[in-house]
Amino acid sequence: MADKPQWLIREDASVPVLVALALRQSLGIREPEGLPTLRELAVRAPDAVDASPAVEAQWREYWDMTVEPRAHPSEVPLELIDGFDTLVALPASGAEELTAAIAPQAESALRYARAAHDRYVSSMKSHTGGDAYRAYASAIAEFEREVGRRAHSFELNVQVLPFSQRGIWWIGALTVAVTDGLRRDVVAFDAAIRPVIAELA
Repeated sequence: MADKPQWLIREDASVPVLVALALRQSLGIREPEGLPTLRELAVRAPDAVDASPAVEAQWREYWDMTVEPRAHPSEVPLELIDGFDTLVALPASGAEELTAAIAPQAESALRYARAAHDRYVSSMKSHTGGDAYRAYASAIAEFEREVGRRAHSFELNVQVLPFSQRGIWWIGALTVAVTDGLRRDVVAFDAAIRPVIAELA
């Protein structure tokens, strides 16, 4: 008997990802293009100086390692950054500008990220009755009906984030970010996640 395809979907509002996005916003980093700002977090003034190219490049590397650490291992040892608990680790060499730039942001970034994560946990309990995966199972079943075959085995990470715009964005090879409000809207989320499932399955 052939093995049944396996799909693995992990959903979270990861504190390290939220910290990285809070730092992105406070430092004025534009990468990744098209990703909106976070709600309830100050947006930089239009005349504020943007991050230097070095800080932006180092943040981008840190972002990729944070979102998909297995796909983006560091070529040099990582060091935990003071003030960020165990949530931010940067390369021991080559990230000096970013390390200096984020140091003053530690307390506010951590406070924001932990509060946003806690909101996600409590909202998922109250909105889904503890069954967060029904939405994915229904999208996979719909995909299988449409294409007339079983879904191939796949892996997907979903970060549910408090973005200021509603939508869904690819933020890694196997990772999407979805706005929290869209995730709670069963019908809209089903329609939004279906093309993502189709791409992977």
